[in-house]
Amino acid sequence: MKQLNIGLVGYGFMGRTHSNAFLQAPRFFDLPWRPVLKAVAARNEERVKKFAENWGYESYVTDWRDLVNRKDIDVIDIASPNDTHHDIAIAAAKAGKMVMCEKPLGRNAKEALAMTDAVEKAGVPNTVWYNYRRVPAVTMIKQLIDEKKLGRIFHYRAKFLQDWTISTDLPQGGEGLWRLDVAVAGSGVTGDLLAHNIDTALWLNGPITEVTAMTETFIKERKHTLTGKVEPVGIDDASAFLAKFANGSLAMFEATRYARGHKALYTLEINGEHASAFWDLHDLHRIQYFDHKDEGRVRGWRNVHVTDGDQPYMKHWWVPGLQIGYEHTFTHQFADFVQAAANGKSLPPTFRDGLATDHVTDAVLKSAKSRQWETVATA
Repeated sequence: MKQLNIGLVGYGFMGRTHSNAFLQAPRFFDLPWRPVLKAVAARNEERVKKFAENWGYESYVTDWRDLVNRKDIDVIDIASPNDTHHDIAIAAAKAGKMVMCEKPLGRNAKEALAMTDAVEKAGVPNTVWYNYRRVPAVTMIKQLIDEKKLGRIFHYRAKFLQDWTISTDLPQGGEGLWRLDVAVAGSGVTGDLLAHNIDTALWLNGPITEVTAMTETFIKERKHTLTGKVEPVGIDDASAFLAKFANGSLAMFEATRYARGHKALYTLEINGEHASAFWDLHDLHRIQYFDHKDEGRVRGWRNVHVTDGDQPYMKHWWVPGLQIGYEHTFTHQFADFVQAAANGKSLPPTFRDGLATDHVTDAVLKSAKSRQWETVATA
């Protein structure tokens, strides 16, 4: 069996989730290629060495360029901060490597376009790690929509709420807090949390054409970890927008890191002519489903437990009734990527799909400044 030699960039939260997926996928899915954890790159030699030993990488380097230039690496997986995505992805594509990249694809659509052009010019398989598409319950909602069970779509609404940045003592920048540094992250919750909401929405309900938005930075200054100085905060702490889809439906989106009591509340609801569906990350294996075609006497919201073998992905795991979790979504995406790449194809969400999301987030940020409706550019 052909080996798929993986070179990972980054050893943080996403580096762990991806590494787990690389190890678990061949144990539960029949893959055409055998994944090999060949090398990992990160700047801190002591920590990257420990990471490599813990996860079973054969080697490590402290410069991602050394990884990209190695002849024994087939795929580069980018799990490093947002400001590194552009350069690594383009260099990897030019070196003929397959590329997997964490979200958001770029800090803005300009970066994402250059990255998309690079992988498409090189003809290399690619994907962006918008993992919530591969929660079995969310995948099942997609199936129901494609089967026209919901009929014409009227409304879409989504939110992603957290509360971890409320403290005024929290600094910005540096390892672990780079999401609060606009130079590294590109934006705040718009590019971090809303990007997830937007990608799922584009997948389920098609292109977004117009947006009108508002954002707020509640804490205007924070001490910067790297400089030690109090500096202005450039990210958005909260973001909300209205949207119009190409299919005529309307949407509301909200994200914040200032919703006390919420750690990772991601919910979505889609309302159609015949049926509605609702999903909550905190109860990720369930769909709330309403079908107006049911007999009136028993018509109501159903609680569908997505664990049976005829439901998406579940035949690969345990017996019906037993649940899976967050980490499995990455395993699903990696397994799907290997299958696609073996056939010379990219896996949705592709870089071009990631570009589409970045076009929406750019429009959201532009609208928040202009206080007007803004048209979303097409990918």
